[in-house]
Amino acid sequence: MRKEQMFSVRGDAELITRAGHLFESAQTEFLCGARDLKTWSQPQARAAIRNRMRATGSSRFTSRKLLSPVALADEEARAHLRMVQSKGAAVRISNSPMPHETILIDKRVMILAGQHTPTGREYTVTTSQTLVDGVHSLFQAIWDTATDPNTYLRSNAPHLDADGRAILQTLASGLTDASAAKRLGLSLRTYRRRVADLMVRLEADSRFQAGLRAGELGIPR
Repeated sequence: MRKEQMFSVRGDAELITRAGHLFESAQTEFLCGARDLKTWSQPQARAAIRNRMRATGSSRFTSRKLLSPVALADEEARAHLRMVQSKGAAVRISNSPMPHETILIDKRVMILAGQHTPTGREYTVTTSQTLVDGVHSLFQAIWDTATDPNTYLRSNAPHLDADGRAILQTLASGLTDASAAKRLGLSLRTYRRRVADLMVRLEADSRFQAGLRAGELGIPR
């Protein structure tokens, strides 16, 4: 009978030192549940999974990432997810996050991420089959109701009225704020306020990003 283990480590460096070999040991399945892309960001871990997928073959190795909508907040994150998918991993977005950010390896090892602290996160590593099976079932249940990133972006596109679309068109045209406001019959102050409101609705940090975000969401400019 396999001896069950459980131990905790503090911070990313200690996690890799104590449990880095577990990432390399993955044979059939690697599941990752996280709020965003920062929790499991250790380069060594990512490299280990990429190497394992290449060595095993994507058809015989399953890699799945279950993330919250926060992971789609900026273009850099969305580009990374597209790259991950291009390498053979499956990605889904869920509005029902797992209670703890989790990694599951081959249904035999589980790593749970604790809360942020000044000294780094605490990670708990366990091979308890009862715990692993329970969290694996929870992961699968959430996965089954989640959607891929592109579908999520399209289905959660913010509704823009005629005024919002008109402002989006002025941003795409390259007009100055003064010229755009005049074209729309608005005061400069009102126009800028509406631009700021539009950027919030599109989750954009800049006007250029607002245009990109609109395109991703299928909103005509």
